[in-house]
Amino acid sequence: MAAYILRRLLLMIPTLLGIMAVSFVVIQFAPGGPVEQVIAGLQGQGGGAADRLGGGGGDMAAQSGDTSGYRGAQGLDPEFIKRLEEQFGFDKPAWQRFGEMIWNYARFDFGTSFFSNATVVDLIVQKLPVSISLGLWITLLSYVISIPLGIRKALHEGSRFDTWTSAVIIVAYAIPGFLFAVLLIVLFAGGSFLDWFPLRGLTSDNWAQLSWPARIADYFWHLTLPLIALSLSAFATTTLLTKNSFLDEIRKQYVTTARAKGLAERRVLYGHVFRNAMLIIVAGFPGAFISAFFAGSLLIETIFSLDGLGLLSFESIYKRDYPVVFATLYIFSLIGLVTTLISDLTYTWIDPRIDFERREV
Repeated sequence: MAAYILRRLLLMIPTLLGIMAVSFVVIQFAPGGPVEQVIAGLQGQGGGAADRLGGGGGDMAAQSGDTSGYRGAQGLDPEFIKRLEEQFGFDKPAWQRFGEMIWNYARFDFGTSFFSNATVVDLIVQKLPVSISLGLWITLLSYVISIPLGIRKALHEGSRFDTWTSAVIIVAYAIPGFLFAVLLIVLFAGGSFLDWFPLRGLTSDNWAQLSWPARIADYFWHLTLPLIALSLSAFATTTLLTKNSFLDEIRKQYVTTARAKGLAERRVLYGHVFRNAMLIIVAGFPGAFISAFFAGSLLIETIFSLDGLGLLSFESIYKRDYPVVFATLYIFSLIGLVTTLISDLTYTWIDPRIDFERREV
């Protein structure tokens, strides 16, 4: 197993390099880079953007024509454009910038945001509470609902309960979460009807002054509507997967043999079937958690004013804040690869018969 783990870890290196290289090449051809963003700010807001860079934009403006090759740079001194390129590192060739980025990322040095005057790590840490809250509770809720529901559907296959719960699951899965979120706001968050729940942030403004029980209640008070909106379709896949896994195990010969030996039905189901049926569900938990943790709905975060990693990624792409874009891509890709390895190892822990090390690659 140690050889398999080492091989998988070594394969992460070219995989990460490939992901970053493809993304870097695509970004080079994307219009509207950070230099253009500052130029647009200068043209629309006077010298405010230049002041953030340590220079006076108004003093450096000149009717010299567009000699920089940047859209909208007419009337700006080429020396000022050159300073912008140096500020953002675009005075170096692309291959050198990519090499320096990879070297820094290998040492977990993710640099500083172009526009936020904060390190990328600080920005990510600031957004983590929202992403942790959404990812953790959505994953737990989906498993707590899906596994018992899937087992009962399997035990009562074809019954009226199985039919109507399947209909509910399909309808819930088909409803877009953001539309349901708007409906919840209209009904319960000060829309046209009730005003029971807050509409901004994870906690109230006076959270620090509350007692611990009141803090916990306030935290879940703020999370109730976002979690309902996100969990609407979160449990559908796991429920059906649990049901089908149980049905597949129940129909196997060892179950028939156990029943023929006179074992109680409960012991057959939960002493033999459950462990085998839950193999794929439990082993997929690390991946499901990480997926929910880092892939929170951007629209849900926006609707409920939750400033998480999803919103950070979107805003960094919109602003062409490349240090944040590439750092989050690198971190998410690395965590995804590690989580995949953990999921495979979980399979072998649950069922020792699975041996990835002997599998030919």
